[in-house]
Amino acid sequence: MDVSSIGSLSTALSQAQTGDAVSMLVLKKAIDIEAQSALQLLQAVPSAPSNPAHLGSSVDVKA
Repeated sequence: MDVSSIGSLSTALSQAQTGDAVSMLVLKKAIDIEAQSALQLLQAVPSAPSNPAHLGSSVDVKA
């Protein structure tokens, strides 16, 4: 193994680490954006109307 191949290997590893770091940052940003979108969707869902007090208070067992 000559010296020039060690230098190119070091450069290749450094570029791979940089590429991995950039990929992780992009992934984290995409996850943050998806989380914000999901939160907005959940906040946009209207609350269910409550039933009147007389509904569900008795059970008709003869029907």
